[in-house]
Amino acid sequence: MAPQTAESEEEVGIRLADTWHMICGGLRRDLGAQIFGQWIKPIALSRFDSVSGELHVVLPSEFAANWVRDRYAERLLLAWKSHYAAVKKITFTAKAGSARIAQVKKSNAVPLQESSDAATGKFRLDLDPRMTFDEFIAGHSNVLALNASQRMASAEKPLFSPLYLQSSTGQGKTHLMHAIGHAYRAEFPDARVIYMSAERFMIEFVSAMRRNEAMEFKAALRDADLLMIDDIQFIVGKNSTQEEFLHTVDSLISRGKRVVVAADRPPQALDGVDQRLLSRLSMGLVADIQSAGLELRRDILQHRIASMPHQDVPADVIEFLARTISRNLRELEGGLNKLLAYSQLTGRPITRELAEEQLSDILSACRRRITIDEIQRTVCEYYRLDRNEMSSKRRARAVARPRQVAMYLAKVMTPRSYPEIGRKFGGRDHSTVIHAVKLVEQLRGEDTEMDNDVRMLLRQLES
Repeated sequence: MAPQTAESEEEVGIRLADTWHMICGGLRRDLGAQIFGQWIKPIALSRFDSVSGELHVVLPSEFAANWVRDRYAERLLLAWKSHYAAVKKITFTAKAGSARIAQVKKSNAVPLQESSDAATGKFRLDLDPRMTFDEFIAGHSNVLALNASQRMASAEKPLFSPLYLQSSTGQGKTHLMHAIGHAYRAEFPDARVIYMSAERFMIEFVSAMRRNEAMEFKAALRDADLLMIDDIQFIVGKNSTQEEFLHTVDSLISRGKRVVVAADRPPQALDGVDQRLLSRLSMGLVADIQSAGLELRRDILQHRIASMPHQDVPADVIEFLARTISRNLRELEGGLNKLLAYSQLTGRPITRELAEEQLSDILSACRRRITIDEIQRTVCEYYRLDRNEMSSKRRARAVARPRQVAMYLAKVMTPRSYPEIGRKFGGRDHSTVIHAVKLVEQLRGEDTEMDNDVRMLLRQLES
């Protein structure tokens, strides 16, 4: 019977490790790379008591353990319960010196294997299982990038390579890269797919050179059927690294292989990058993912809520989140997840008041960025109007339409009420502002020129 018990514990350990990997993928998206890397990534699983459901985790210091416990304990517990209901409690402890945490020797305590950073000579394909095309919500701001990504992953030969996905932080380019990887592997199960960040590419290349394994590194990269490099803007510094990436891209494209890169700016705006590499990156398709509009933000929230059973989020809260958290989609989904977690763990119903209370950090960051004065100034510069026209009584279309656009942007990009916005536009009644917002929303769906104007203004204000 003993071998059977040991095997069962090993299976539990593997499941816990796999679950933690999935949870980390979600937290990385919700919290952002900097916060995740500083506080969540250092967490190590220590042991799990299958009788009490207590999971012990270890952090590098007492300070880190206290910080994570105070700020992320509820969120982590909810994530574990959502993925693996056997976990009932999480205990945070600090690592004692450099020694490994001792395993409690109980028959029901499962020791967890430590992950190894040793080089294996292979590139592990680390794709988030939730980032698929089915989970990507399409809108006018991202439809080109979505269609191009689906074509890149299909059985048909792509019309372009490389595919260059460009967007500001948190707009979905990394999601699309993971989705390409999933779909391509489903279409070609034996294909060699490599996905990594530009930073990891540089680290791996330098490490291979130091181990005198540069040739093996190059061969592994150039043997790929699909190569995807994220955050290409970080390919800076040593010329040898850029040179190797350039030769890799050339080799793959010349043999009809597929290359996808992503960055937060267009190719020609990349700093410190060799002109030959910029030329290669520009020779395929550059697909710009623009800032998500209000309708797309609504759709994303509704989709996420629909995928979570027994979650009741009132329509006015969805509207409040969609209108207020407009900087990027990562913040939007992170705010929703935080609100749902707090409600589930405390039993408090989700209301707008609860959202304002629990998401004050996110909301204040969004509110600091945009003011109605800034919106008016930007709109007047765009349409070449005198600033006084925002408050004037003139009704000529050349003046009234830009004024309506400014009112629309004020409602979308600030937390101000209709009466407050009206007062900033020459003391106009709130009904005038409501009419302007509805009219511009309607015109965006009917008039391509109007939609382009609004999208351009949104980008200027959010940059």
